[in-house]
Amino acid sequence: MDKDPLRALEAHYQSMPPVAAMQLRIAGYDGERLSLHAPLPVHVNDKGCAFGGSLVSLLTLAAWGLVTLRVQQAGLDADVFVADTEVRYLAPLFADLEADASLAEGESWEAFLTTLRERGRARTTLASRVPLPDGRVATEARARYVAILRR
Repeated sequence: MDKDPLRALEAHYQSMPPVAAMQLRIAGYDGERLSLHAPLPVHVNDKGCAFGGSLVSLLTLAAWGLVTLRVQQAGLDADVFVADTEVRYLAPLFADLEADASLAEGESWEAFLTTLRERGRARTTLASRVPLPDGRVATEARARYVAILRR
């Protein structure tokens, strides 16, 4: 694994043309939560607020990135996929997009990684959100991610 996993993750994001066009950057990581930032001007819709597709994309990328980091930090080589997502759009966002993702309540990184080691595949659920500038939530998602060990 790269000595700087965040730099490697950001480079991986930028290697995907649709993601590179989003102009996202990693805004923070504390081992439990990954935050991404993207500028509103490249994600604006016809109403002048953040485009719904951009919001869900940023939420997906934050959660996918968190699972990817945790798998890599456990010393495992696996592909991570989003399995399904439930999204709620609660309010329009007229500011830059900030998404953060963390493990959903009731989930365990230890159980996920143990299952991945033992069975070669595992799934877990993450919760992610895009807050409004006042702290309320613009968009939130709950999604399942699957990791499959590379052979």
